[in-house]
Amino acid sequence: MRSPKITLIGAGGLSFGPTMVNDIIHTPALAGSRLMLHDVNEQRLLRAYRFAAKLNAGMGAPVILDYSTDPAKALEGANFCLSSAEFGRFDYWRQDYEIPRRYGATQVNGENGGPGAVFHSLRSIKNTLSICADIEKHCPDTFLLNLSNPMSRVTLAINKGTRIRNVGMCHEMPIGLSRIGRMLRVRPADIEAKASGINHFTFFTEMRHRRTGEDLLPRVKAMFSKKIFDFGPRTTRLAKAVTHRPLLGMLADQIYAPLVVHMVRTYGVIPCSVDSHIGEYLPFAHEIGGFHPAPVEQFQRADRFFERLITRVADTRIPLPTHRLGHSLEEVVPIIEALWTGTPTKVMAVNVPNRGFIPNVAEGAIVEVGAMIDGDGIHPDTMPPMVEPVAGTIATQIDLQELVVQAALTGDKDLALRAVIHDPASPQDEAACRGMFDELAERQATELPF
Repeated sequence: MRSPKITLIGAGGLSFGPTMVNDIIHTPALAGSRLMLHDVNEQRLLRAYRFAAKLNAGMGAPVILDYSTDPAKALEGANFCLSSAEFGRFDYWRQDYEIPRRYGATQVNGENGGPGAVFHSLRSIKNTLSICADIEKHCPDTFLLNLSNPMSRVTLAINKGTRIRNVGMCHEMPIGLSRIGRMLRVRPADIEAKASGINHFTFFTEMRHRRTGEDLLPRVKAMFSKKIFDFGPRTTRLAKAVTHRPLLGMLADQIYAPLVVHMVRTYGVIPCSVDSHIGEYLPFAHEIGGFHPAPVEQFQRADRFFERLITRVADTRIPLPTHRLGHSLEEVVPIIEALWTGTPTKVMAVNVPNRGFIPNVAEGAIVEVGAMIDGDGIHPDTMPPMVEPVAGTIATQIDLQELVVQAALTGDKDLALRAVIHDPASPQDEAACRGMFDELAERQATELPF
């Protein structure tokens, strides 16, 4: 079997680029592949190439590595494209977070939900559709794996605005399974689980021990009922104290979870994600727990740390045991392997248009469910209906999905404003919503689709 060409778009970014390169290199079935790194920022692209070359050499050079800032060269003949490109991520995210809160918004993150995420969506959709235009020109038969947030909205825009075969990918489900497994002191590899919902707002419906068959969901609920998960004032102060330290702050983001505990104790549902993600969609999120960190500051510090680390790995002459890294928890490359080789593979999460996969979610909306992958494509799981009040929250977000995507596709500024006004985390005062909208629209005018 010939080997595929895989193009990583936005390869200079640190959120997914290094991980995708590592996973491809550590997949024997993809040996001989041509891995093309593509980014419009030449300096970041060259660093990504040096890093990839070091990983590739450490494994005996299983892939043919190349790079280019030219879309035509990067995309021509690509069998698979992975896209995670975004401009000015942290500068714009700070605006998305801080400006709405100044007007009275209650959003806790501003990345995928809340009024700030309307603007993140508009920018990301505009950028992604420009990438899709290049794909349709240079490799229209490729399979696109989208990694760009806001995942649900960007994936819906790709499906409505292009003819490209695609899937949206996020790591929250497998990471959530790993986190909960370790809390239960059960090896994540020994757990078989299913979950469903919309991206960053998914909930476990099954969780069984592979060897014993034990239903682990009651154990999870019992665990979160313990006093240690009350997250009192002392724990809150500790979480607040470590947020300014990159690694400790990221750890706190995974562990300090009063909102997750609230959902388990009050509604009996077990979220896959952490507070900073599920809180984006819950209008009462700001009322639960004594502290929600400013995520943009936390993630920017972590990004700077990883940038220094990746640069050192890329440039050092000291031999490093890169061959020991192994696969990440990401499911992107396993999908590529299954589609290319035809070997069936089960994955926990794909973002796809709903075709009855979740029966009480609107048809065509982007949902996140597990799937079986083989040479014929992606076969999503059919899941049980979402329970209340989760189903109602998802219905609200589906309406916002549609508004935001239509605004982006048509350039209709009024639709975008309606999305801001109707977001549950927006100020109740419509005049405040308009003021917030106008300020963000003026500051971000060059990156918006209107």
